[in-house]
Amino acid sequence: IKGRALPDEPARAYYLLNKPKGYITGRRDTRDRQTVLDLVKHLPVRIEPVGRLDFDTEGALLLTNDGDLAFGLTHPSRGVEKVYVARVEGRPMAEDIVAIERGIPLDDGPTAPSKARIISRGERSSVIEITVKEGRNRMIRRMMAYLGHHVMDLRRQTFAGIDLGQLRLGKTRALTAAEVAGLRKLAEKPEAKLKPKPKPEPEPEPKPKPKPKPKPKPKPKPKRKPKRKGKPKPKPKPKPKA
Repeated sequence: IKGRALPDEPARAYYLLNKPKGYITGRRDTRDRQTVLDLVKHLPVRIEPVGRLDFDTEGALLLTNDGDLAFGLTHPSRGVEKVYVARVEGRPMAEDIVAIERGIPLDDGPTAPSKARIISRGERSSVIEITVKEGRNRMIRRMMAYLGHHVMDLRRQTFAGIDLGQLRLGKTRALTAAEVAGLRKLAEKPEAKLKPKPKPEPEPEPKPKPKPKPKPKPKPKPKRKPKRKGKPKPKPKPKPKA
């Protein structure tokens, strides 16, 4: 500006954090609690969390300075999948899985159909995996509470296809180029699905015009017999009167 060179934009950065419990995902907290940004102060760039993860939930949290990507990944229209692993009280049964797959009625509306499977079932607690495409506040906990199973521990194992793998709690790692490319595909604005235009029906071929019936030929006039030529016959003489 006014002859001064504009500063270069910082390079795009993409990280995965295995968030521990007891951290909020905001930049500041009115109650002076720790934030996830306290865990990434050592990184050379300023990054922000993509979406939120509850204070008492641990697991996969993406951080980036790519605002467009973050917006796309958190927009409801994208339907980005999140995989949670929950340890719950009791023994969820097959009917609980069916209920999750159909949608759970919550105070803020029914959940969209989700995927679920029981990983292990014990006497007092069980482990269940739930895959959702929504991002409501404390959604997994409320779903399981509705089914009568209090959530004891909750971990987000995967976000948008990026899995925690062997990443230790509280640690970060940079995403690979392939992972970033996959995220960009997910974040793209879905094109409006236009219904294909119906193919125009072929116009019916014009029916051939009927050929005009030929006019009947006039019947030939009968030929007159030619008059015989010769002497005319004499008229008969009248008989004499008596």
